[in-house]
Amino acid sequence: MIDYGVIILAGGEASRLPRKLELAAGNVPMLVRVYRNVSGTHPTYISCNGSFPPELDDQLHCPMVVDRWNVRGPLAGILSTMSEMKERFAFVVAGDAPHITAPFIDFLAASHQAGDEAIVPRHSEGIEPLAALYDRVAFLRDGLPLLRAGEGAPRRVIERLKTRFVDLDDPAMFASVNTPGDYAKLRKEFA
Repeated sequence: MIDYGVIILAGGEASRLPRKLELAAGNVPMLVRVYRNVSGTHPTYISCNGSFPPELDDQLHCPMVVDRWNVRGPLAGILSTMSEMKERFAFVVAGDAPHITAPFIDFLAASHQAGDEAIVPRHSEGIEPLAALYDRVAFLRDGLPLLRAGEGAPRRVIERLKTRFVDLDDPAMFASVNTPGDYAKLRKEFA
């Protein structure tokens, strides 16, 4: 299996649900749940735009990488963090995606074949760029020029990479929390 690190994206503005990463997902803040779900035995990095409240910081035992390009979307956070990593591959996950787990990442890593630069889940509702595994060097190679050209979407990088799509049946595992309605569903689930 390939060696990889994990990037948790936690630097967004969250205008529809401010401070959502601090909201409870079960008995812990959402960002802590995601961190615990995905960190496993692989190095984990959190992409952020600054510090978190102390009660959240105290539960996150990994490097925090401040986005170099503030308010430029997830692509900026991914590129900033990849620049600080040593691992060749990086699994990228949104900080508000509490259903993604380390076994899922290992499943994607086991799908890797020689020459793959991205392994991206695909299902009936589309692809999941923020729950995907990337060759860090290739992503930096193709992502930096796109960011400089004003792009902010990881999908545009995927279009340029040698991508393996992994078809899955359950899009619910990729659900993220973006609105008060999404959070109400999550609270019921973890009650």
